[in-house]
Formats: sequence, C-alpha cells, structure tokens
Amino acid sequence: MPHSLSPLPRLQNQTIVLIGLMGAGKSTIGRRLATRLHMPFVDADHEIEAAAGMTITEIFERFGEAHFRDGERRVIGRLIDGVPKVIATGGGAFMQEETRALILERATAVWLDADLDVLADRVRRREGRPLLKDKDPRAVLAELARVRNPVYALAPVRVSSQPLPHDATVDAIIKALEEAA
Repeated sequence: MPHSLSPLPRLQNQTIVLIGLMGAGKSTIGRRLATRLHMPFVDADHEIEAAAGMTITEIFERFGEAHFRDGERRVIGRLIDGVPKVIATGGGAFMQEETRALILERATAVWLDADLDVLADRVRRREGRPLLKDKDPRAVLAELARVRNPVYALAPVRVSSQPLPHDATVDAIIKALEEAA
C-alpha cells in the first residue's frame, strides 16, 4: 500500500496484537505499524516491567514464570481494553490459554513468523531474554518453534517477517489485515 493512501478506517477501530517468537520483530514492526495506522503502540513487556517495578529477567528469577505469566495476562487484558492500539507481546504470551482467549476474543492477532536463522541472528543482538540465558539461541528457538508454532497458527492473520526493510513487513501486515476484514 502506498504511504500516501490512508489505511482503511476499519483497521483503526480494532486492537492489533502482534504475536510470535522472540526476534520476529513484534516491537520494531509494531511501532512502525502503529505509526502507519495513526494508532498508539504499546509493548506489553515494557508495561509489565513498569507495573512490577523490575525487569522481566528479575521477575522470572525472583518469582518464577507462573507469576510472570499471571501478571502478563492481567496487563494484556488491560491494554486490550479502551482505545484501539497496536500491542507487541512477549513470545510466550499467546501460549497461555487465558491470555490467548483474551486476545482472540477482543483483538486481532497477527502472527509474525520468521525463519529460525533470521530469529537466531536477531536475538543475538539483544540481551535480557531469560529463556536464552546461557543457551544456544538457535537450539532454543528451534524447540520453541516446534512447540509454539502450532499455537501461533490459531491467529487469524499470519505474516512472514523477512530480513527486508521493516516497511515491507508493515505493508504485508496491512494487506493481510485488509484481506481478513
């Protein structure tokens, strides 16, 4: 879609939740998608950290994953309510049954899918990923993809996150959302 054309207004009337494995580009693409659609952008992980007053790594270490997932569900539920927006979630959010139900019932889920090599290259560039601590990123991502991809496939929209300019992925998301509308 050319940048000069206004996106369909109906896309601006729904909350769009980006899901997928770490490194798929949910936050980076989400910011650009929100800008293009003239909508607010929210990173759920940042909101969780703000609500907890600590980093996700600290929450995992101090309280465990179950505590983190409970807080994540509550924060995502709050974010979905209110003004339509683009929300980037953590890779495990959609795996939680209650969180997934919230997203599928009250928003439009978009699965950003990416090749394992692309994901591994991207996650090596950023610290603070508890599931990768002291492990081989590609091996962890391969196992996560095996378990998570069938669940991510429940999202009504799937877009491939390619090692291309971010605008190409944003264009693909907008096109897929328009076709799904």
